[in-house]
Amino acid sequence: MTTYIGTPTSRVDGRAKVTGAARYAAEFNVPDLVHASVVTSTIAKGRITRIDASGALRCRGVIDVLTHENRPDMADRDDAYWDDVAPDDGSPFRPLYDDRVMFNHQPIALVLAEDSETARFAASLVRVEYQQEKQITDLASQRERAKTVKKPAKPRGDAEAVLAKAPVRHEADYVLPAEHHNPMELFATTATWDGDGKLTVYDKTQGVQNVQQYLCSIFGMSRDQIRVVSPFVGGAFGAGLRPQYNAPLAVLAALAVRRPVRLVLSRQQMYGLSYRPATIEHVALGAGRDGALTAITHEAIAQTSRYEDFSRNDTAWADQLYTCGNVVYRHKLVPLDLPTPSDMRAPGAASGVYALECAMDELAVAAGVDPLELRLRNYSEIEQGDDLPYTSKQLRECYRRGSEAFGWSRRNAAPRSMRDGRELVGWGMATGVWEALQMPLAVRIVLTANGHAEVSCACSDIGTGTYTIMAQVAADALGLPIENVSIRLGDSSLPQAPVEGGSWMAASVAHGIVATAGELRGELLRLAKSMPRSPLADAETDDIALTDGMIADKREVGRAVPIADAMRHGGVDRIAREKTHEFKKHDKYAANTHSAIFAEVKVDEQLGIIRVTRVVSAVAAGRILNTKTAANQIAGGMVWGIGMALHEETLIDHRFGRVMNANIAEYHVPVNADVHDIKVIFVDEPDDIINPLGIKGVGEIGIVGVAAAVANAVHHATGKRVRDLPITLDKLLD
Repeated sequence: MTTYIGTPTSRVDGRAKVTGAARYAAEFNVPDLVHASVVTSTIAKGRITRIDASGALRCRGVIDVLTHENRPDMADRDDAYWDDVAPDDGSPFRPLYDDRVMFNHQPIALVLAEDSETARFAASLVRVEYQQEKQITDLASQRERAKTVKKPAKPRGDAEAVLAKAPVRHEADYVLPAEHHNPMELFATTATWDGDGKLTVYDKTQGVQNVQQYLCSIFGMSRDQIRVVSPFVGGAFGAGLRPQYNAPLAVLAALAVRRPVRLVLSRQQMYGLSYRPATIEHVALGAGRDGALTAITHEAIAQTSRYEDFSRNDTAWADQLYTCGNVVYRHKLVPLDLPTPSDMRAPGAASGVYALECAMDELAVAAGVDPLELRLRNYSEIEQGDDLPYTSKQLRECYRRGSEAFGWSRRNAAPRSMRDGRELVGWGMATGVWEALQMPLAVRIVLTANGHAEVSCACSDIGTGTYTIMAQVAADALGLPIENVSIRLGDSSLPQAPVEGGSWMAASVAHGIVATAGELRGELLRLAKSMPRSPLADAETDDIALTDGMIADKREVGRAVPIADAMRHGGVDRIAREKTHEFKKHDKYAANTHSAIFAEVKVDEQLGIIRVTRVVSAVAAGRILNTKTAANQIAGGMVWGIGMALHEETLIDHRFGRVMNANIAEYHVPVNADVHDIKVIFVDEPDDIINPLGIKGVGEIGIVGVAAAVANAVHHATGKRVRDLPITLDKLLD
């Protein structure tokens, strides 16, 4: 029998994607389709005094122009606009609701036409007049007005007093710009009418049931009136966790014209959606002369919108990594006239760990200790905040294997001491950490007598390989070839699932499959035991396994009944079971993934051009379900970390509160020429406490710490510390 879990299995959905058979939200074609185009505001704050749509309406092929003045009814309560991952505080944005403008690029009108080209052209003809108010969009200028929203972990000791007396100290601001999601697939929604007057909504989302609940709440419809479908997602990275405004606007338009409607946002309009918030991370570290930490303070000042308070844990990650008796963490927010920020890959950790790990590198320099040795001297065997042991933690082994693969022992500690021709060579390292999360969900399995299984769950595959790991786990649990397993997901009519994010889906859906397979196994055993002279007459459910089309007794080789015979004898040609799986709470343990990242940069001494020539990431993330797709996830995160360090930055003209580089020509992300040698190492990390299969997620951990490792390498190469990202040649040459 083939065992699929733990093998480098190719994506089961790969053929559909490369042949174009996979359909995305904007690719579901139906007759009589109406095309929509959004008109967005050109001011950041104020009120709309007049919308003149006459020019658009005169265009041949234009059907209507919807505004807050003529749209169909929408809910008028804040709670109707909450979704499963909305911030705890505030008033959620309501698209096309009233005349208020709260951010530049806000949708204020929707043009409907017979074709997309006409819709886009007519949208350019809509004229809008405003009563403008003064906007504030600059985080740095409002720093002193920041309000504390939470302390992410309990303070310990007296950090400020101990810090003041520490023999070795380091204190600095680390500044991160806002970063926008730039997935390949634009946000889009196709809302179609079914024959019975119900809506099927094809949406780009990371949670179909979250969008379904959101739409039903806004439009006062029941769940059986709106079905949301998203079988394929061309990248989302957190932008699809909350429903974006394209979904309610497409449904609004479909209700208005009683025809199917498609709305695809432009690349520029994507910059009026979610983004990683700009933050100022203030870190202070105190240590003894040997580098042993005595005090840590970490304060994050982050931007949010005027209408919602969005925050994540930037500051308490040191509790998972380093031993220290005196700590205090704070998170503050500055409301600005911008859209609400959102989750972006490893939210909080990507920003906060960058600051922490750069500060640790600077402390290592101040103490005259090797950066890797400093981390080992301060290594924590427990989670410091709640004094908990870990379900598993193989970070020491990550340090060992990563440093050996990289060749860290050959590093000359002195800045500017390593060269390759005209280029300065720098070696830097950092630690990564993320949560090991898991969520309850339900899975349905239908097994047929001919040896085929259909596995279904409403979870999403956002490009991470969920289709594939579901097929792998199901094939092993049911004893079938993977070719005999088909997967259905991304449909709100399927069994319950959370949004896909936070690296929790692999562990969650894998255990959901195993639990439901257990129910099937019990039913098959019942059928087998009812057969005359059954060799399994005395077997219990835990005694058997499904393997190679057989119900086999694990206690004795050869005692087995073909699944087909058992089903035939029982007079059934299919067995269907659905089960909700919930995880045991481990209140006495902490659960995290960890990584050690080592980066090499080469810097042109005269021009300041930086090349990241090598990166090694050693990752401890429990049991790896698929080494091929998991390595792909880590490598993608590493590339993004390179972009975070050297390229990505949303630039706002604060005179207008408008993003200036709202395109992928001027918003720089790494391309092939920026990515050289990347090596991913998975460290064996058995974990029988976190869950039965020992699974942790890998989607987020890949990016955490990478930007810090690159920044530390740049300092080692040049002797210059740049603390505000991205590190560009002008900052090096300044």
